[in-house]
Amino acid sequence: GEMLLRLSRGDGPRLFESEQMRAGFGGAEANVAVSVAHFGIECEYVTRLPDNLIGEAAIAVLRAEGVGTGRVLRGPERMGLYFVEPGADVGNSRVVYDRAASAFAAITPTMIDWRALLAGADWFHATGITAALGPGPVATLAAASATARSHGVPTSIDLNYRPALWRDRDPVPVVAPLVRDVDLVIGNPHSVRAMLGLEVAEDALATPAGAREVAMRIADRFGCRQVALTRREVCGPRENRWSATLFDAASGELVSSQPWTVGVVDRIGGGDAFAAALIAGQLHGRSRVDAVEFALAASALKLRIPGDFNRVTTDEVDLFIGGMRATQAISGRMQASR
Repeated sequence: GEMLLRLSRGDGPRLFESEQMRAGFGGAEANVAVSVAHFGIECEYVTRLPDNLIGEAAIAVLRAEGVGTGRVLRGPERMGLYFVEPGADVGNSRVVYDRAASAFAAITPTMIDWRALLAGADWFHATGITAALGPGPVATLAAASATARSHGVPTSIDLNYRPALWRDRDPVPVVAPLVRDVDLVIGNPHSVRAMLGLEVAEDALATPAGAREVAMRIADRFGCRQVALTRREVCGPRENRWSATLFDAASGELVSSQPWTVGVVDRIGGGDAFAAALIAGQLHGRSRVDAVEFALAASALKLRIPGDFNRVTTDEVDLFIGGMRATQAISGRMQASR
């Protein structure tokens, strides 16, 4: 996936109302790689960066986070940018992309030997954002996914619908073939409608029965082994209610998390933290129930952290889960006493 230079507002309440902006790096797949690395899993991030000082800085950041950079390609093109005005939800945050003609947009399948790269891998992850970036990235992702499946490497894709990247294009003909036969697809009602072409009501995940129906439709149509669905409800300017389900097609089992209400500092990267933790939980041998809870907790922690990256460790997430369980137990006893 594409790594971007992130520029966010300085002291002003809105973009460009301050003479200063904060610079950092991010991007959906990079965020997942960083989070997975902090969970103690060796990972390699595959991207293409400009052959200049900005590209060098991006590589240095990845290395500092414990992410492998031996498969990073370089090219003469520019670094993609995005400008962020953070908010608790899409309705009160703004993201402006400036990533046309970037080094990653110029990637082609012939640049990467996927057979060699995926040899011995335990997992391959990508997102629907790559599918929006042009024919080269789409073809490269398709080649990677096909190679992973042929080598028995589990694959996952987070739909990650970004309307600003698709504009007037229909994502379904591009994304649907990439989702077919993946081991794990991650999405929410909005992304499922836009990128898979399935009619899903906004409140479809409000009940386990509704979530099961949506997950089964995705699994049946695309042959996915697991379907993870997330639901975010905005409770206030800086408060979200966050829940998730995981459906296993082979057993028909659906596991649901307890909904958590969490404070929000920066919502960007919350979904990436969920994906990373769900992958890590399964690679670490957690049960489906524990993996979903672990993923939701990691995501909740990320919402409290500014910037793209989630640097929490496995122990920190488990400690947070224990604290949340204790809080819920106390709340339940108080309700009962009333």
